[in-house]
Amino acid sequence: MAGRTDDDGEALMRCEWAQQAPELTAYHDAEWGFPVSDDRRLFEKLCLESFQSGLSWRTILNKRENFRTAFANFEVEKVAEFGDADTQRLLQDQGIVRNRSKIEAVINNAQRALELRETEGSLAAFIWSYEPDPSELGDPQTLTTSPTSKAMAKELKSRGWKFLGPTTVFAFMQSMGLFNDHLTGCPTWAEVDRARAEFTRPESG
Repeated sequence: MAGRTDDDGEALMRCEWAQQAPELTAYHDAEWGFPVSDDRRLFEKLCLESFQSGLSWRTILNKRENFRTAFANFEVEKVAEFGDADTQRLLQDQGIVRNRSKIEAVINNAQRALELRETEGSLAAFIWSYEPDPSELGDPQTLTTSPTSKAMAKELKSRGWKFLGPTTVFAFMQSMGLFNDHLTGCPTWAEVDRARAEFTRPESG
């Protein structure tokens, strides 16, 4: 599936994974790799990445609206107040991944996110403090972890977060635009590169 054309009229190809299904193409073109500083969106993606562990992103993406409904649109304050009744409700919800450990991890992580806001000012400020140096990254889409994803995962674990290891954190960093991991021949690479150049990094409060 070709994308646009370059200045010489040659077809530019999207990243291979984005050509596997229409919903992946739409996600790739509009979301994946574009920098995000909104706490709600960042928290949502951390949660969905933890749910993806052992599954495909396509599975999670197709259930994303169900997850949003089930988890109060991933509003951190609301999810942090979920109790046993909510856990039982979620375990009966056929529209999401009904895994008790992952459900409980999301509730726990919402509580930890509130604590992190108290010390860092925002979830975004904490996350963007881990923007990796390009020198630690290989060619696009050749790595599944990096020194920075390992460091962020270690710090989150020390703060009590769950289900967020180095590989999951790396995938989160890719998708939220902490670096541009589109293939350089992909038409979205240049769009993400411009977005990152214009992006205002959040600062700790």
